[in-house]
Amino acid sequence: MLSSTIGRRLAGTALAGALAVSLAACGSSNTPAATAPASGQQAQAATAAFPVTIEHKFGKTEIKAEPKRVVALGLTDHDAMVALGVKPVGATDWFGERPFANWPWIDSKWGDARPEVISDGAEVQFEKIAALRPDLIIGQYAQVTQEQYDKLSKIAPTVAQNGKYEDYSTPWREMTLTIGKALGKQAQTQQLLSDLDAKFAQIRKDHPEFAGKKIVVGDSPAQGQYGAFAPADPRTQLIAGLGFTVDPKLDGQTKEGKPVTFGDERLDLLDTDVLIMMPSKPTDVDRIKQTPVFANLAVAKADKVIYLPYSNPPTGAALTFATVLSIPWVLDQMVPALSQAAKKQ
Repeated sequence: MLSSTIGRRLAGTALAGALAVSLAACGSSNTPAATAPASGQQAQAATAAFPVTIEHKFGKTEIKAEPKRVVALGLTDHDAMVALGVKPVGATDWFGERPFANWPWIDSKWGDARPEVISDGAEVQFEKIAALRPDLIIGQYAQVTQEQYDKLSKIAPTVAQNGKYEDYSTPWREMTLTIGKALGKQAQTQQLLSDLDAKFAQIRKDHPEFAGKKIVVGDSPAQGQYGAFAPADPRTQLIAGLGFTVDPKLDGQTKEGKPVTFGDERLDLLDTDVLIMMPSKPTDVDRIKQTPVFANLAVAKADKVIYLPYSNPPTGAALTFATVLSIPWVLDQMVPALSQAAKKQ
């Protein structure tokens, strides 16, 4: 049960408990819109980018012309698309209680072009996808199976997740580059990544206290239940990009990019220089803090635990998304707290 609960935050199902609500609330009253027409110069650049062939887990997919109606099958793929000016006609509603991913880092960018919900991350609604008449389907932060890929490919050219990495473990930069290439937006993609690289570099320069400090990104869905995200997990890698070092005690503890889960008896796995905990909701913070065995950890005694809940504010969700849109937002939210923790002895 523990592995399943924490795994939901890594893999493709809606969150349990307070974060899980019926997809019926998502509705379909919003009419999906195709990508807005590009300017003359943009159209020429897009035309020059095609045809393009992209390798993925199940082979190669050729995209012959600029796609106009794109379905975002991956849990976070729509973020990169919207950042590049492409609003997908269909998208996955990962967290359930926020239809169409109305998070603060993306909400204002949708306008009236809200996508149709075509998946909750676990079940793919093939008929709904087909009805949207897409000319491209992209599933990067995903776990598309061979059977699903075969069905999707009959609807439209489909770019599945990168086969070089475990599912849900492709680095966010790699996912963004793939999406940008598929959309014919390579130049815009490079600019987005360059801007983010500059932001990371500036943070490392401004916060030398991060250098060499060990970190663990953890979770606690219920009393006596804990987890630590894998070193290769996008959340962990994002924090490491600020100058931190992933605690080597996690080496060999995780499998296939999934979190390692445990009870009170292995809380030593969370005892590190700076610990980031991602509770489902703010009220879980008190529950975690007041657990005697957790409070006895050296990192807790030194007050070097950072809490990033998935809601109110959704800092944990932003870190989980780890996209070109959510990363700048969450960095602004969490870097001051990380700095305070890293400076403590």
